[in-house]
Amino acid sequence: MLIAGVDEVGYGALVGDVVAAAVILPPKHGIVGIKDSKQLTPAKRDELFGQICAKAVAWNIAAATHAEIDQLNILNAALLAMQRAVNGLLVPPDKVLVDGNRCPDVPYPVEAIVAGDATIEQISAASIIAKVWRDRVMIELDKKHPEYGFAAHKGYSTAAHMAAIQKYGPLKEHRRSFSPVAEKINELQAV
Repeated sequence: MLIAGVDEVGYGALVGDVVAAAVILPPKHGIVGIKDSKQLTPAKRDELFGQICAKAVAWNIAAATHAEIDQLNILNAALLAMQRAVNGLLVPPDKVLVDGNRCPDVPYPVEAIVAGDATIEQISAASIIAKVWRDRVMIELDKKHPEYGFAAHKGYSTAAHMAAIQKYGPLKEHRRSFSPVAEKINELQAV
């Protein structure tokens, strides 16, 4: 049975896309150390990213943009990114297992598993793929806008990120519907 594990990353970030990955692993893949991406160092995630991409039966990365997040809300945008990730697999899965408590609309049997990224190997693999991909996007954004510190905080709401928004204002990549960004936009418009 081909199981596609699905996870997303960037749900709580203030900037950028929400990114989802879908991964189908072969039964005897030989990859050691797959677990929830949050439990791995960046170097180990990078190492596993390469192995997962090389050995997976199929994998796909998809996103919902910051504009789609503002239009749909973060939950619906995350489900859309997951749907895109699954629908983009070149090999159809027999079943889809999703981290969390909601399922995207996909043409396969699908089940949501709370904390699945910590317990289901395929979901853990998807969490690694999504995390590495989104982190790389944030590092590229940091090169364009180093004053925001995206390489360090990856777009999440840290003190440094909040200070940068206060000092420089939001970028076009910031999620306007998220309150810290919306508050700064309202503040700037009131001046």
